Amino acid sequence: MTILPALTAHIRAAGTPAGTPTTLADRPDATVLRLGDTVVKAHAPGTDPAQLTRRLETAAGLPGILLPPLTPTAEELHDRLITSWPYGTPVDPDTPAAAPWAAVATLLARLHRSTPHPAPPPMRGPAKAARAVTRLRAAVHAHPHPAARPVLDAWAALPAWARAEAPMPGPALLCHGDLHLGQLVRHPAPDGPWRLIDVDDLGLGVPAWDLARPAAWYACGLLPPDDWTRFLTAYQEANGPAVPATGDPWPALDVPARALTVQTAALAITKALAAHRPLDEIEQAVVDACARMSAR
Repeated sequence: MTILPALTAHIRAAGTPAGTPTTLADRPDATVLRLGDTVVKAHAPGTDPAQLTRRLETAAGLPGILLPPLTPTAEELHDRLITSWPYGTPVDPDTPAAAPWAAVATLLARLHRSTPHPAPPPMRGPAKAARAVTRLRAAVHAHPHPAARPVLDAWAALPAWARAEAPMPGPALLCHGDLHLGQLVRHPAPDGPWRLIDVDDLGLGVPAWDLARPAAWYACGLLPPDDWTRFLTAYQEANGPAVPATGDPWPALDVPARALTVQTAALAITKALAAHRPLDEIEQAVVDACARMSAR
């Protein structure tokens, strides 16, 4: 039995309302189902149970910032760890002008200033970027692609910590590790306050990593300047420690933003190769940014 039907049977047996579960995600690294007000997630194969438990404890201890789990520990189902969560209303991808950039920035600042007990494991952002590059190398080994070279060159130019080859520099603060607007929901649904979701990469590390994806999008011309200014200003006004309160934020953001640009480009090329299609305009823009980075 694959994980999807097993997870479907599990959520139906968990005392949730009758009906057909909705598949919110079904990827090799995560399968997520919703039934009524309950969401269950099967985490990636090989997820460390002790580390996941510490991440769940952190989420449970910061309910005003992170969506708390319904149960304090994970269960095992077909060699996968599964967790249960309340349903929250996600950001509407069809209304980009209404994207809650200020809200997510304020939540991040509060997260970065939190001191959870016990301390969670290291933030997994650099490791996630390294996995994307590993997948790219495997894909282009079988099917060479001209866009791969500038991406790999930009990756090689990053410091070792940003490639998950050395410890992250301190002081280590609580970070989300994989911040984007898909990691934000309103709870209680449909219009409660915003909360951060997805604890898989949560942990201690460089807080600028959580600002790096919007910073990279802005640098690549994919995030409008007004949205970037709204995000950065809200973070600074909430006393976020990742960047200075005034002045140039880019000395702190440069390395993480370059790493997230490489990660995005690596995933784009890998997906394009798998689908036997050319890069689209946005994907090409990210690859072009890597080319500029590697030409420094």
